Amino acid sequence: MNRVIFHIDVNSAFLSWEAVYRLKHLSGNLDLRLVPSAVGGDVTMRHGIILAKSIPAKKYGIHTGQSVTEALQKCPGLLLVPPNYNLYQRSSQSFIRILKEYSPTVEQYSIDEAYMDMTGMEALFGEPEKAALEIGRRIREELGFTVNIGIADNKVLAKMASDFKKPDRVHTLWTGEIQEKLWPLPVSELFFVGRATFRKLSQLGIKTIRDLAETDPGLIKSHFGKMGEVIWCFANGLDFSAVEPVPPPNKGYGNSTTIAFDVADKEHAHLVLLSLAETLAARLRSDNVRAGVLAVGIKDWDFHYYSHQTILSSPTNITEEIFQTACQVFDEAWDEQPVRHLGIHTTRITKGSDRQLGLFDTGDYEKQQRLDETVDEIRKRFGNDSIIRASFLTSPQNTAARCLDHMGGGISREKRTVDYSRQTIL
Repeated sequence: MNRVIFHIDVNSAFLSWEAVYRLKHLSGNLDLRLVPSAVGGDVTMRHGIILAKSIPAKKYGIHTGQSVTEALQKCPGLLLVPPNYNLYQRSSQSFIRILKEYSPTVEQYSIDEAYMDMTGMEALFGEPEKAALEIGRRIREELGFTVNIGIADNKVLAKMASDFKKPDRVHTLWTGEIQEKLWPLPVSELFFVGRATFRKLSQLGIKTIRDLAETDPGLIKSHFGKMGEVIWCFANGLDFSAVEPVPPPNKGYGNSTTIAFDVADKEHAHLVLLSLAETLAARLRSDNVRAGVLAVGIKDWDFHYYSHQTILSSPTNITEEIFQTACQVFDEAWDEQPVRHLGIHTTRITKGSDRQLGLFDTGDYEKQQRLDETVDEIRKRFGNDSIIRASFLTSPQNTAARCLDHMGGGISREKRTVDYSRQTIL
């Protein structure tokens, strides 16, 4: 039986979800999707990046990842709205719930994308295109936003098909349609081909996906290594990966933050590392894993990035150990240039809660573990702000604490929710 794979992609997801919420729940009259608009971060917090844009905004050359300042220069009348990740999470959950009514095998690829294995579902929902149209209709009518659905016999072709003409479309890209629909496209549009790879391919005279597909795979591998094999296979429509309803275990855990001010001393840098250690260690404990290698990444005021790592004496998920190790690594690596971005990254992940004690271990790790787990439980029940370390309490002497979230990294506090009473709803 030939496989039938769907890739479902929400059109302008963050902007669409914001538009629907304003229209349906805040009595708004303006559909953000129909005017030049964008979701953008807070410039004052140095998070001023375009996260999503409307189709009318795209006509001005506005794109995701662009600075808000540059976007406003291109389109002074651009309507900017703040991000609201709590809304996005709820919208995503509603979207995935509908998909699971049509297949037991749904892989959430990102907050606004998913794969579905629809193999053998024709008896229940009809031919693939009919089923896709039905899914798209239900999402549009019940949730208020639109999706593109790509249909193919493997994941990479389904992903490429969903990127064809938008919005609110269903496209097929079966293996037999590759030469007609896929090969004429610029090679820059191939999944996994980023800017650097595109530049190197262009230097080799490879302009289209057909050019790549028809190039000797050995030549591509000699220039790009293992990644060369992958993109050559994708250009030829080859992908044997399965739709994975259960995500594989993490090979590493990381957390980073862009700081609202340049950090020029160890004391404040350590405070940032503590906020990152809090959330990182909580994630490790939640997944019942420990980390054996820890690295600290530093980006200075001039955007120069460097990192340093160490092997832990014993894998851990204890907040204090991760914090102290991060401080030690930072102190060894820091070149004393003002810091704008800090991150803690861990690898060599092991499953389980048992700790192998060293001969000279003297710490009461069991007590620290119980303390951390108790704090986790309280925060889970009463919110992250129910317990705050004293070092983050604001005071005239502790001005940095006013600018730092005591549990930093990941989705910043100002992006998690929006106070709509302070927003102008058109």
